[in-house]
Amino acid sequence: HLQESESENKLDGETASDSESKSEFGGSAPVPTSDDTPEVLNRALSNLSSRWKNWWVRGILTLAMITFFFIIIYLGPMVLMMIVMCVQIKCFHEIITIGYNVYHSYDLPWFRTLSWYFLLCVNYFFYGETVTDYFFTLVQREEPLRILSKYHRFISFALYLTGFCMFVLSLVKKHYRLQFYMFGWTHVTLLIVVTQSHLIIHNLFEGMIWFIVPISCVICNDIMAYMFGFFFGRTPLIKLSPKKTWEGFIGGFFATVLFGLLLSYVMSGYRCFTCPVEFNNDTNSFTVDCEPSELFQLQEYKIPVVLQSMLGWKTVRMYPFQIHSIALSTFASLIGPFGGFFASGFKRAFKIKDFANTIPGHGGIMDRFDCQYLMATFVNVYIASFIRGPNPSKLIQQFLTLRPDQQLHIFNTLKAHLVDKGMLGGLEDA
Repeated sequence: HLQESESENKLDGETASDSESKSEFGGSAPVPTSDDTPEVLNRALSNLSSRWKNWWVRGILTLAMITFFFIIIYLGPMVLMMIVMCVQIKCFHEIITIGYNVYHSYDLPWFRTLSWYFLLCVNYFFYGETVTDYFFTLVQREEPLRILSKYHRFISFALYLTGFCMFVLSLVKKHYRLQFYMFGWTHVTLLIVVTQSHLIIHNLFEGMIWFIVPISCVICNDIMAYMFGFFFGRTPLIKLSPKKTWEGFIGGFFATVLFGLLLSYVMSGYRCFTCPVEFNNDTNSFTVDCEPSELFQLQEYKIPVVLQSMLGWKTVRMYPFQIHSIALSTFASLIGPFGGFFASGFKRAFKIKDFANTIPGHGGIMDRFDCQYLMATFVNVYIASFIRGPNPSKLIQQFLTLRPDQQLHIFNTLKAHLVDKGMLGGLEDA
């Protein structure tokens, strides 16, 4: 029995310090979630073994979620943005609830109130920055928005400072350490959930293809890794997730890269997916229409000599974005799963099976988005590093808001620069 208990502790990654933490946080950890499978599915699958029952439950709910994903894509970028915000709030709620269940046993004041207040402050800051950055003309046209935009960072800091003072006033003698644990818990949750959900929105505004392809690659990798692991899995991959196997990991990688290439090829031909979201002053509405950039125009590429004899082709026509999709799908397959491993370690630390029981067979919303947040950060960094350049329309918008003397100064500077390069003289001669 002693050996069994020691092996269980090793499996859970629990040490003496973990035991001390549990006593500090007031007793036992949250219990695992109960079976939340709908009764209809339970009756229909009652004759199957637990392994195959779980396979069918996950499969049916996965198809339902994919269908819902297609519906919200059809509804457009603004609806997608609202869905991202709802998912963010739900993920925040699931993580904070775990802390609250422990913290509540001491009946200490304001933890949940302050947590949601900080969520409001951080969302106000990020959404304000996003609106000012992407819809500058709309902000400048409306007087209240212009004032809020001008002093946005000061207002955001003042709101956060208010919450900070409220936290200090809520400190209770003999429980200082616990309260600071929870203060840190809230801020780490904000960093993981809120910050990265806004990166998803930034990716969306660059063009829906930068939102759909990465998310779809993570979903594909999750499904294909599960399928390969279910049917062929024999070799354990990582102790944090005992059910994950090398066969599933490798099979999911190749399937995801192929899927990313095919999906990118299909989506690159539609402007509604490739064009950035912009605000149209004439129609007072958000539009997704533009002349496709070079990324989304078919190019002819020469196939390496080694592969020419195998494929029988010398050249291939493809979109440049497909090459970028290989980087996205590779990250989704090789690095993205570490977001899931991180979440598994977190759940094992608190001895819970899932973050919540929102989706039968899948757990909570956070269980489905643990890899998506890591993927969103990579895509945002990738766009900033390799794709995005200066935006002329945004520069002109900002130029027109300057004072006349500032505009004249910039005009003269630009004119002198063009004359020095010989471009202005050539234009005048023409």
